[in-house]
Amino acid sequence: MKLWGGRFRKETDSLVNDFNASIHFDSRLYREDIEGSMAHARMLADCGIISQADREQIQRGLEGILADIEAGAVEFTADNEDIHMNVESLLTARIGEAGKRLHTARSRNDQVAVDLRLYVRREIGEIMAQILDLQQAVADQARQHQNTVMPGYTHLQRAQPISFAQHLLAYGEQLRRDVTRLADCRARLNVCPLGSGALAGTTYPIDRFETARLLGFDGPCSNSLDGVSDRDYALELLGDLSILMMHLSRFAEEIILWCSWEFKFIELDDAYSTGSSIMPQKKNPDVAELVRGKTGRVYGSLMGLLTAMKGLPLAYNKDMQEDKEPVFDAIDTVKMCLPVFTGMIATMRVLPENMRRAAGGGFINATDCADYLTKKGMPFRDAYTTVGNLVYYCTQNGKLLEELSPEELKNISPLFGEDVYEALSLETCMGQRRSRGGPAVEETSRQIEELEQFISEYRGKTTKIIGGSRAEVCG
Repeated sequence: MKLWGGRFRKETDSLVNDFNASIHFDSRLYREDIEGSMAHARMLADCGIISQADREQIQRGLEGILADIEAGAVEFTADNEDIHMNVESLLTARIGEAGKRLHTARSRNDQVAVDLRLYVRREIGEIMAQILDLQQAVADQARQHQNTVMPGYTHLQRAQPISFAQHLLAYGEQLRRDVTRLADCRARLNVCPLGSGALAGTTYPIDRFETARLLGFDGPCSNSLDGVSDRDYALELLGDLSILMMHLSRFAEEIILWCSWEFKFIELDDAYSTGSSIMPQKKNPDVAELVRGKTGRVYGSLMGLLTAMKGLPLAYNKDMQEDKEPVFDAIDTVKMCLPVFTGMIATMRVLPENMRRAAGGGFINATDCADYLTKKGMPFRDAYTTVGNLVYYCTQNGKLLEELSPEELKNISPLFGEDVYEALSLETCMGQRRSRGGPAVEETSRQIEELEQFISEYRGKTTKIIGGSRAEVCG
């Protein structure tokens, strides 16, 4: 008979049993479920609701189940529906009456709520650590290419000269926001729903602050209905992971462009490329393409859970069983993408000569030419028009701005002097952009230093998160 079977007189239809069961995916919550049960049992004993002897039996029984699960010696069953009932059934079978007392003052509703929060909290720390690894790879590449001139683009048209370091560091900033978003998500989720019961709390004199403390939460959630029905933290996580994957996808798109023969700004390492079954010359950026493709998968997880939650009245509804698979899949996908993406960035070979050659075309020093005239006294809007006329003249005569003779330049404006050629040098154009955040070496050096300080600071934080002590639960 099922643990909830007292009211029923017929066996559950086998199709309904399979349809209703979640053990095939929520079994990964076994550790969190056992830790939550240990904390709950300790609180019950401390509050005098169960005896210390029962609590000690429960503790030893749960420790044995945990060890057996991790040794692969436990086979879960769909007859017990989910991880909670599987663990409780195993416990009762092993220790008898004491096991039946564990569920006092608790519901599966608050049990699953605490399990998923514990799981998400741990995974956030691991994902943050992986992002920091990618940021370090970005910083390492940027440091080597502060003087590497490349064209910056708008509308995928060559626009202004920048350094490859500055371009990479833009992704470093995006990843920095990803880390802090995840840290914010973790801070908001860190309240404990255990003790909310099915929805209305309990008549037992429990201590919700104790279970919160034992499990490393900042405190208990304030409202028991919200405690069992809130999945905002899961949606927030999926939103954060979707933004992270969007950043990786944009980066991946540029990698794909840069390693094509049309650009050839970089070459990917053989270990992070694949070949063709028919074309022997091919070297394909499959890592970048797969990351770009898997971004849609994470978006789908977010949209799926948003849709499942949008019409649910308070408090718990079985629809909410659909929260775990999208969360698990998105976490798995991101944790698969980040390390391989980091390796791809760390090992790619940059081709500065090709970048410099591309920067030489497209009149990307035109703005600097206009600035030159403005500094000579011409209003910027007039300078803009003057340089526009120069660009038109160049396109008609197959020349670049820096290739025009002094006479050709003076025919357009008498303000042009011999010093214009130094002003039009791409290295000058890039090096003079010292405004905060720009491509000048002193600025990219500052950006690299700030990024590495951020990495160092958050390394310490993520180490604490990942190893976040819940030792009191096992004490």
